[in-house]
Amino acid sequence: MAVVRLLSPAAPAAPAAPPVRPAAQVVPAEVRTPAASALSAAVRRAAPALALYTAIRALGVAVLFVWSGFTGRNPWVLLSERWDSLWYTRIAEHGYAFAVQAPDGRHLSSMAFFPLFPWLEQTVSAVTRLSAPHAGLLVSLLASVAAAWGIFALADRTYGRRAATVLVVLWAALPVGIVQSMAYSESLFVALAAWSLYAAVTHRWITAGLLASLAGLTRPVGLAVAAALLVAAFCAWRTARPAVPPAPGRRARAVLGCLIAPLGAASYILWVGWERGALFGYLDVQGEWGNGFDAGIAFARFVAASMGAGAWAGVLVLLAVVLLSVWPHWLGLRQRVPVPLVVYSAVVTLLAVGASGYFGSKPRLLLPAFPILFPLALALARARPARAATLLTVLVALSAAYGAFWLNGSGPP
Repeated sequence: MAVVRLLSPAAPAAPAAPPVRPAAQVVPAEVRTPAASALSAAVRRAAPALALYTAIRALGVAVLFVWSGFTGRNPWVLLSERWDSLWYTRIAEHGYAFAVQAPDGRHLSSMAFFPLFPWLEQTVSAVTRLSAPHAGLLVSLLASVAAAWGIFALADRTYGRRAATVLVVLWAALPVGIVQSMAYSESLFVALAAWSLYAAVTHRWITAGLLASLAGLTRPVGLAVAAALLVAAFCAWRTARPAVPPAPGRRARAVLGCLIAPLGAASYILWVGWERGALFGYLDVQGEWGNGFDAGIAFARFVAASMGAGAWAGVLVLLAVVLLSVWPHWLGLRQRVPVPLVVYSAVVTLLAVGASGYFGSKPRLLLPAFPILFPLALALARARPARAATLLTVLVALSAAYGAFWLNGSGPP
């Protein structure tokens, strides 16, 4: 509701007084449009959850700095100039002409990385004069807060403020939550995916399609957002009341949003194919990196080989992560998690588990599948406050310690 504050007019002068010039019209001190009022209310409602998110991530970074002081490593380098972040920096600085010859003879092309994050990195660097790695950190920082807000908005709409706040805390305190604070594309992708899903469940189809398309320009798993949008449109059509005629153009907007959603990922994949001179050139690029999709066969072989080599602890933890990412989908459907969110997280999980690439990165690849945390968030929201606060505090502490340990180690988890 618009809030307009007006000043009352001055009282008229007494009849005996000489005439005076009318006072100048006073401009209202504050005039808010309905959209501005709605945004202000949304910010106030999400503020506690976003404050908690920021504090958790700040704690993770602070522990990393302290830990790095003992190991002699540069924490800024660990956050912005390591592994994938190096490739994003090279794309921002040199474009897609950059490639590396691996020691085993493989030709590793930068085309394996989708373009939106390095484009933003390049833009922010040009505007702020920050180095490309530090510009990437700034992009990731802002995107992570936007992602937390989008996750809160989705959960708040379905389960209320308390469960939504718990969900944000859980996502911030994931074991690999430090990735949200690195110059990686995960935070940007989750921000676009979460707000696209929110637009879909609120029937803002064009906005949902545009955000899904941008998510597709960020990571290949952006196709999961397009699939969720299609399911959301189908569910809206199935549940529409026959007695109430649809608003003019609503179905057309839904169809248009669904058509827009996959364009980002499709356009980049087709461009790579054009550059490579082959329709499936992008798959060739990923194959050179050792990435592919075999529905989990290679992963099963990896687990079996690791057990045979005696690496039981790491294998059991990895298996637990994978299994715990499957069960919540079934439970989420029983708890009435919106179907598009379940479809989105199921596709993300399937692509992560079924990929044949580096298996230690699977926990990070599951980071965008935030809907799998819904059942745990609901359980904690319904638990006694002291018990829930204790468990969440332990998770936050473990996440901060593990993030510092991992980045100061020798490789991905």
